[in-house]
This record gives sequence, structure tokens and C-alpha cells, in this order.
Amino acid sequence: MNTQEVILLNITGDDKPGVTSGITQILSQYHVNILDIGQAVIHNNLSLGMLIELPGNAESSPVLKELLFKAYELGITIRFEPVNSEEYSRWVGSQGKDRFIISLLARKITAEHISKVTEIIYEQGLNIDIINRMTGRIPLNGNKPTRACVEISVRGTPKDVDGMKSSFYNLSGTIDADISFQRDDIYRRTRRLVCFDMDSTLIQAEVIVELAKAHGVGEEVHKITEAAMRGELDFDESFKRRIALLKGLDVSVMEKIAETVPITEGAERLLKTLNRCGYKTAILSGGFTFFGKHLQKKLGIDYLFANELEIMNGKLTGRHIGDIVNGTKKAELLRLIAQMEGIHREQVIAVGDGANDLPMINAAGLGIAFHAKPVVRQNAGHAISTIGLDGILYLLGFRDRILKD
Repeated sequence: MNTQEVILLNITGDDKPGVTSGITQILSQYHVNILDIGQAVIHNNLSLGMLIELPGNAESSPVLKELLFKAYELGITIRFEPVNSEEYSRWVGSQGKDRFIISLLARKITAEHISKVTEIIYEQGLNIDIINRMTGRIPLNGNKPTRACVEISVRGTPKDVDGMKSSFYNLSGTIDADISFQRDDIYRRTRRLVCFDMDSTLIQAEVIVELAKAHGVGEEVHKITEAAMRGELDFDESFKRRIALLKGLDVSVMEKIAETVPITEGAERLLKTLNRCGYKTAILSGGFTFFGKHLQKKLGIDYLFANELEIMNGKLTGRHIGDIVNGTKKAELLRLIAQMEGIHREQVIAVGDGANDLPMINAAGLGIAFHAKPVVRQNAGHAISTIGLDGILYLLGFRDRILKD
């Protein structure tokens, strides 16, 4: 019969140096095993838990007595709870259950956000293991746009995975927050390639619209775009008709737009971090290489595939050169780059906002609809609609405290 005692220690009080050291020094004198340990600090308040195992030849009374004296000396509170063998065996038996990461992103996290998300978690029969704040501390007063992310680690098997995802999607539209649901597996922590759409993703504009306005054909281009959105034209046909209207546009106009087009919030921070950490990056765009090259140089992007506009005598001819980069082509290029780099598909991230981005979004291990239309958000695995592109960092497990803006 196992005569060893298992005891749960709960230690709370002001956070200060030496608490863990002082407690474990006493435990080490009695040759105690640490079966589990966890700590959290919220606003200088410490919560430390330890599940300990006393050797069969040791009595708990002297150990607990010394711990109480040490707690008094340190100005903390310590509570003891014996754990019986059956309860401990059930806890050990829970190992190996599926684990998932639920990321909650918003400008500010509210009690309603946490309440609604955890209600869905509860309804699905999942246990919450850990809740972490991924973002920095938010000042009460400030003029800069804030961003907030809380990561919730859960374990168990959802009753209905598709139903859970649908509940999160519907909820995100009502509480002004984004909710990402990922399996916590090896691929989540080993993403290696990020593929971006360009227009309305890396930059805050649709370049063809800006070109059309500058050339005085904005209304005509808009009508073709609307016809394509209604399904009356496919992407290739609408693309050809729109660029035909740009015939005669001077390259100097393109250069001015390229230099002034606004970069999306968080894009520079995201790319700086990805480059520093050795990720490969790519632009896969139905837009134009002329603008993609400016962005590639500015952000340090490895690959660029977009549409090449024909230029003669410093003006657009209204024609393109080479294959059209449409939705199907984007997915093909994603797979090609991954193959060239020796990267598994599950390690690829794809980010876009339009329907023609869905093939590459669905081809990636982590597909993200960024500030996209409802149909794209609904058909993508994940969506970011409330904060900037750097929100992707939190989905990868990065925390603000280890990042440098």
C-alpha cells in the first residue's frame, strides 16, 4: 500500500523576492517531490500552487509546521489540502487529453468578453487550465490605439467542434472582439512561413481604385468591380477590363501612389518580429508588382508574386504580362514556396481580406481573414477585425513583454 502523502499547497500574498526559494528550501530538507507547480502574479499579488509528495517515511506535521512559520516570516498566507490517492489517480489519468488555445483579441478586454467566451467553453464541457494576458498593461489614459489579448488554454474534447467555432464566430460579431480557436499542437509553435495579400491587408488601400481615380475612370472601374462581386464576371475577366481602362496612365502617378499609400496598422511591427525570428514571408497579390516591390523593400519580405502591368514609353498600355495571380494561383504559389523552403503546410499562415484570398487561406495551416467581409470571415478558420496585423503575433504565442516595438 502506498503510504506517501500528497498535499496541495496554496500560497498567496504580496509578490516579493524569495517566496518560492524560502518555501522550497524547507521542502528540500524533507526530500519532498514536486508533482505540479504553477504561479501567477496579478497587480503585485502572488498566487502560487504546489502539489507535493512526502516520502513514505516522513510525517507531514513537522513539514507543515515549518511552512507555517516561514509563511509568517515572509508575510504570506499558506493553506494545505490533502489529496487522496483516488483523486490523484484521476488527475494523472487526465493526461493526454486534447488541448486547445482560445485567443480573445480586442482594443480592451471587458468582463462581458470573458463571461461570454467562458460560457461557451463551459457548454462544450472543456476545462480551463491557464489564462494568460499576452499584451502589455493598458494605461487608463492615453491617446494611442490600444490592443489587448487574453489566451485561454483548455483541455478536453469539445461536444461539437463545429458548433463551438460557430458560436465563437457569432459571438465575435456582437461583442466587438475576435476569438481564435486553435488546437494546441506542435505546429502552432512552429509556424515558418507567412503569406500576405497586399491590397487592404498589408496596405490600407485598393491600388487599382487609387489608379482609376487618378486617371479619371474611377466610376467605370467601380462598376466592373461590382459586377464581379455579383458573380457576373470572374476575377480574370474583371481584372483585364479594369486594367484596360488604365491605358495611358503615367508611371509618375504610380510612383506617387506607391510612396504615399498607408501601411496597415501593426504591419511593420509584425514583419519586424517575423524577420527577426527567422520566418519566411511572401506577398501573394492580385494587385501589381510595381507596388509590391516598394512594400517588399520597406518591410523586408522574402517573396513577391503579383500581376505585372505592361509599361511602354513611361505609360501603361492597359495590358498585363504573364499569368494572372488569381485565387487559385495564390494557393498554388503558397504550396510552391512551402515546398521550396521545405515547410509543412501546417506551418504556413495565410492572411487576406477578399474572396480571392480564400483558396490560400484554406490551404494554410493557419488561415486568417483580416478586416474582411462576412463571407470571408465565415469561411476562414480565424479572423482579426478589431486590431492591427500585429494581432497575429498573439495567435503565434508571442507576448508583448518579449517583443520590441
